[in-house]
Amino acid sequence: MDSSDSPINNFVSYALAAAHRRISNSLSARLRKHGIQIEAWRLLETLGSGRHLTMGELAEIVLMNPPTLTKLVDRMVSDGLVHRQVSQSDHRKVNVLPTALGRKRMMQIRREIEDEDAAILSQLGQDDSAELIRILRGIA
Repeated sequence: MDSSDSPINNFVSYALAAAHRRISNSLSARLRKHGIQIEAWRLLETLGSGRHLTMGELAEIVLMNPPTLTKLVDRMVSDGLVHRQVSQSDHRKVNVLPTALGRKRMMQIRREIEDEDAAILSQLGQDDSAELIRILRGIA
């Protein structure tokens, strides 16, 4: 049986998971050349906004559970990509900030992300891409 004939293909949840897997694998391969994981890219990209975010806020944005994010941040601190800073507004909270090396690395890998997005855009077209983003944001 051809996998495209499988009844599972009729489920939206399966189609989303299959698309996620393909894009995630492609993006992972692109970022592996730079020694960066997708989650680390998400973190660097989020930190690039300049906002001082707590670990809890970061975990939600970068789609990770807090303990896993803590381990990732520990590795990124060791690699010199980010540093922790006690929040000035609430000393019980810790902000994570990019280092100069982290900002430089982000600029180096951003092209890979843009190329991946361009490949998807060329497959879907501008209007369908915008509509897909709108729909997925509604689901998320």
